[in-house]
Amino acid sequence: MDRVSPLVEAQLAVDPSLEAYRGFIYRRLERVLKRLDRFTEQDGGLIQAANAHQHFGLHPHPEGWILREWAPNAVDVFILCAATHWKADPRLKMQRQEGGVFEIILPRNILRHGDLLKLMVTWQGGAGTRIPAFARRVVQTEGTENFDMQVWSPAKPYVWCFPRPERPAQPLIYEAHIGMAQEHMRFGSYDAFRLNVLPRIARSGYNTVQLMALAEHPYYGSFGYHVTNFFAPSSRFGTPDSLKAMIDTAHGMGISVIMDLVHSHAARNKVEGLSHFDGTEYQYFHAGPRGYHSGWDTRCFDYGKEAVQRFLLSNCRYWLEEFNLDGFRFDGVTSMLYHHHGLGKDFGHYQDYYSPEVDEDAVVYLALANRLIHQLRPEAITLAEDVSGLPGLALPAEKGGLGFDYRLAMGIPDYWIRLIKEKRDEAWHMGDLYYNLTNHRPQEPVIAYAESHDQALVGDQTLIFRMIGHHMYDKMSVFRPHLIVDRGVALHKMIRLITLAASGSGYLNFMGNEFGHPEWIDFPREGNQWSHHYARRQWSLSEDSNLHYQKLGQFDRDMLHLIRHFQTLTHRQSLIMERSDQNLLAFMRGSLLFVFNFHPTRSHNPLQFEVPPGTYTLRLNSGNPAYSGNFAWKPATIEAQRFETEDWIYFQLECPIPARTALVFERAWPPSV
Repeated sequence: MDRVSPLVEAQLAVDPSLEAYRGFIYRRLERVLKRLDRFTEQDGGLIQAANAHQHFGLHPHPEGWILREWAPNAVDVFILCAATHWKADPRLKMQRQEGGVFEIILPRNILRHGDLLKLMVTWQGGAGTRIPAFARRVVQTEGTENFDMQVWSPAKPYVWCFPRPERPAQPLIYEAHIGMAQEHMRFGSYDAFRLNVLPRIARSGYNTVQLMALAEHPYYGSFGYHVTNFFAPSSRFGTPDSLKAMIDTAHGMGISVIMDLVHSHAARNKVEGLSHFDGTEYQYFHAGPRGYHSGWDTRCFDYGKEAVQRFLLSNCRYWLEEFNLDGFRFDGVTSMLYHHHGLGKDFGHYQDYYSPEVDEDAVVYLALANRLIHQLRPEAITLAEDVSGLPGLALPAEKGGLGFDYRLAMGIPDYWIRLIKEKRDEAWHMGDLYYNLTNHRPQEPVIAYAESHDQALVGDQTLIFRMIGHHMYDKMSVFRPHLIVDRGVALHKMIRLITLAASGSGYLNFMGNEFGHPEWIDFPREGNQWSHHYARRQWSLSEDSNLHYQKLGQFDRDMLHLIRHFQTLTHRQSLIMERSDQNLLAFMRGSLLFVFNFHPTRSHNPLQFEVPPGTYTLRLNSGNPAYSGNFAWKPATIEAQRFETEDWIYFQLECPIPARTALVFERAWPPSV
């Protein structure tokens, strides 16, 4: 029986215009199922195939410890530790097994919790020290560039206190970086984040936190994207148990925790990482130029190699089970999917998705990873960071898709930047705006965002800094009106509200942007004298009632509360009014009516426009003085007025709306009598 054709038909039913590429779709799905068959035959299923972390690495053993490593090109592998005086000792030489696996059983007194170790790997013509590929904790010797694996086996393992929260119907994601989540100019920690930042996230109304830079990375300035040790949570922020306590606390607050998972590439580091682990460049990665990412200066995984698939799938399972995570945001999916990594591509035609430039090994791996994650945790969330728009990426497996729950709407922040940079405010075209906010395949849910960490990095600017600039340093007082500041504050609220309300099935914000955090992000490096000044969050700004920051934060909280209360993102939106000549836009989503006046100077008193019949009650007003506005209108419930002509009956709403203001009404039906 042909198992593939029903999946192909399911995907074509979603998008019939893919009919010309039926053969490509069939072949890719067939490869996924064949790989699943192989895992079933060899291991008993996909979950069992993703157990490399349970076999390799250091584990307790009746005699003490057992350590296994895969290094097919190696001649010898020795353990280096204090007991060997950090020299290759024949007594701690690992024994070669089948398939290039090296193994050793160690007495209990050789290694204890907290001890450090490395490997000395020799091969024909060379040798080098390495950190075990499945190391679960890697630490840096203070004051040096030296990293070692640390034995992590506490006498009292962490005991989880809280169950995982239910999967949010509309993910409201707070993108966060542990290290820069403190105001002091130093590394933040898991404990500080648990005590100081999680309560802020909960109060702000976000139901999901997305954690960046969790896997170990020697270069802090890489933002966690140059991973060396895929199974080791970054030790610069604390211990594995402190990370577990932080995740556990988030769960107790009803906050889901997802991890920024970097399987798109790996750091080039040889001593600390996987590159040339056994002396070859192709153990985990492609050989030659294909194994190097020129844009990121990193190594590219060979997703077609079974051992690599097992390594990465095992990594997914490890983080889910060991740290009780609620899902993943897969980084750099576009780079994975295409041999050209998406560099210099516009992706304007379907043939871009069905050409020899597509890395079908990566397509297979991503499909397997999503199947695994959802088998292990049916309620888990997976997000794809993909700018290409590959069809089927966020379709479930049973519909022939790769199985991601959401894709990030990466075009939206770029659109806002272009609009602010290239168009006068009065030239913003509302039809074009609405199209760009809502332009995605309706069957493939998206997470929308106006800006993320990408827009805050040095060399770029956040939206509010782009609009206000240096005036953020001395003109943010609520007591001193300033034309540029007032414009930036008003548009900051409107941009975030319309992005949240119009665009997707979920929403993402980078920490601090909710209150308009000033300046940019720049990690400590030689070029800035290793300063933490820009690698922190100035939370105190959001607590100063004399500054606009506090009022912007309050607007963000009330905006999210409204969206959560009415479950707005679980409904589809419908356009009500678009008057580009007046910069006016209105749409319905569920029971909420969103009305925007983006014009810089033209107010309406009243504005008249057609709406569905019913009564309308104001629930959110961006011009409220509590949000640094000057429009304190608090009407009673307004009823849509009925009009009748020979041809039709329609209803019209009348309400005042000043320039640069957004109003949100709740619609009730039937209208009052």
